[in-house]
This record gives sequence, C-alpha cells and structure tokens, in this order.
Amino acid sequence: MPGRLDGKVALITGGARGQGAAEAQLFADEGASVVITDVLDTDGEATAASRDGIRYRHHDVTSEDEWISVVADVLEDFGKIDAFINNAGIYRSAPIASTDLALYRQVIDINQIGVFLGLKHVGPVMAAAGSGSIINISSIAGIRGGAGSIAYTASKWAVRGMTKAAMSEFAPSGVRCNSIHPGLIETPMLHQLPAVEQGNTDQLVRRIPYGRIAEAAEVAKLALFLASDDSEYMNGVEFIIDGGMTQGF
Repeated sequence: MPGRLDGKVALITGGARGQGAAEAQLFADEGASVVITDVLDTDGEATAASRDGIRYRHHDVTSEDEWISVVADVLEDFGKIDAFINNAGIYRSAPIASTDLALYRQVIDINQIGVFLGLKHVGPVMAAAGSGSIINISSIAGIRGGAGSIAYTASKWAVRGMTKAAMSEFAPSGVRCNSIHPGLIETPMLHQLPAVEQGNTDQLVRRIPYGRIAEAAEVAKLALFLASDDSEYMNGVEFIIDGGMTQGF
C-alpha cells in the first residue's frame, strides 16, 4: 500500500526525541525521506537508526550559518524539501520577577529566532519549487497565557503570528504554512512542568475534558495530515490538539 508521503522529503528540527522523533518515524513509515536535526546527538542518532529513511544532522537552530548549511545539504542530497516542521523548542519555568534576562533570551533564541531562521531559509526554497508545507509547532501557551512561563508563552505567541505572516508571504507561490498547538503531551518537556515535577500530574489531567495526556504519536498524526496532500487547501490555520483543555468543561 502506498504511503501518504511517498516521494516526499521532510526536514524536522528538534527531531532527536519527543514529538520530533515521533513525527520523523511516522513520516518515514509513510514513505518520506526524513532529515532530523538537533543538538542531542546520541538521541538523534538513535532515532535515525530506528527507521530506514531517517538521517540525523547536528544543528543549532539559533545559528544562521548552520541553517544555511543544513538546507544546502538537504538540497544536495535530495534536491527538494516538501515538508518542513519547525519543531525545536525548550521550556523554562519561572515567575516574571524571577526570570532573568539570560533565561528569557535563551527561550526566545531557540523557540522564536530558530523558527524565524527556518522560515527564512526553507520558505524561499519551497516557493521557488512552487509547493511545500511548513508546519510550525507552537503550543496552547500560544493560544492563552499562563503563570510562571512568560518566556515560553511569549515565544509561542510569536510562532503563532509568524505562521500568519509566512502564510501571507508564501501562499502565492503555492506554499502552505500552518501551526500546531499541542496541550499536555507525554514527552520529556512534560516532566519539566512544575506540577509534574511536584507529583501533581492528576491536577493537570483534571483540566483536560478528554481525561488524559496525549501521546507524541497523536501530534505526529496531525503533522502527517498537514504534510500530506490531504490538507492541500488548508493554510494559515491554528490546529489545537489538547483534548479540549483550552475550551474547558
């Protein structure tokens, strides 16, 4: 049976583990040639070894030089980029008064500047080819703010806005750009949340109408839909995947 991404080439940042790894594995299972990038080399190599069709490359998303090199390498090896997931990101928690400038800038550099650089260097490649799907990973923190995460919230609202700007700019060239806004997902980042660190996961689950935390593979299925031709007329859309958490009971 043909895969939904047969013949396509996908680039996924932050692909060493968590959501990025789940996306890479599903995309490879669906026939794509996948390049994952990250700074977690051991995890990245392990994810690449988990499936035929996945390659790993070390990549600091805050470095424009490394973006230029990564995109050039993908084009040299495959000649195109059909799907691009701006997935790399970090979470840091602190009250506003306790958030030092270095921490704030670290989150913005990775979560926001990294996404900008991806759009800057991958978007025009897709536009020149006349097609492509860009998927920016934001968060429900980009839909509504929360206490104790001003840097993360600011970065994810920025990703939401940059998605709209990129959609407007690239759409005339046949390139789509949508954002995914996950809620509580079982990844290493989940265990950085203060409530989870303190053993109060049940308090978070009670805020989810669907009654459970999602698996990374469930987000990957949404990313697969957006990367495939099944979503070819969807552009500039915010896809929330949170079990109803942002809607409440």
